[in-house]
Amino acid sequence: MPIRSFPEPDVPAHLLAQVRDLQREAWPGHDFPAPDGGGPAHDPALAPRTMLLLDERDGRDEGDRRDEGTVLAALDILSKTLTHAGHRFRAAGLSTVVTRKAARGRGHGRRLVGAARAAIAEAGFDVALFTCDRPLQGFYESAGWSAIPGAVLVGGTPQAPFPSDLPGFDKVTMGDFPSPHGRAHRLSFHHARIALHPGEIDRLW
Repeated sequence: MPIRSFPEPDVPAHLLAQVRDLQREAWPGHDFPAPDGGGPAHDPALAPRTMLLLDERDGRDEGDRRDEGTVLAALDILSKTLTHAGHRFRAAGLSTVVTRKAARGRGHGRRLVGAARAAIAEAGFDVALFTCDRPLQGFYESAGWSAIPGAVLVGGTPQAPFPSDLPGFDKVTMGDFPSPHGRAHRLSFHHARIALHPGEIDRLW
């Protein structure tokens, strides 16, 4: 079962339609754009990149083109430059991680988020940061991610911040520090409020 990666605008239409179906299934109250000209789901300034785990057994040969089959799991990687504790970092994070309901419990999501961690490292990012609901902490840890002790991710904008410790939230900040620069400053992220500020569209990635 291969993993495919595309800049968000370049996801093939037949795969993007499946991704939107999975996202609406997982988050029924969220207004995701239509796959046919509905615009991007993320802020283009964050260079969104989509990763898909596919079951090609459902694919069909169409001349010299292969229909790439069924999307089993999907996620997006967003990125920006982050300034923290007086230093600049190339930062990335996971967003809209979803697994097809009928295929859950088989390790597909774990494989994809682990592959995303490796892709972020290979791309030369210094730090990777995102939040998850507390019950999902173990899932991400099983794929190689680590909880950052006491860290609060502050999203939104400086004028309209959206912190991960808002009342009623029960979020954990997960991360990785793949570059020497990131690892050298890892402890500065512990028990810190991290001013990510990705904007109004992707307020916490």
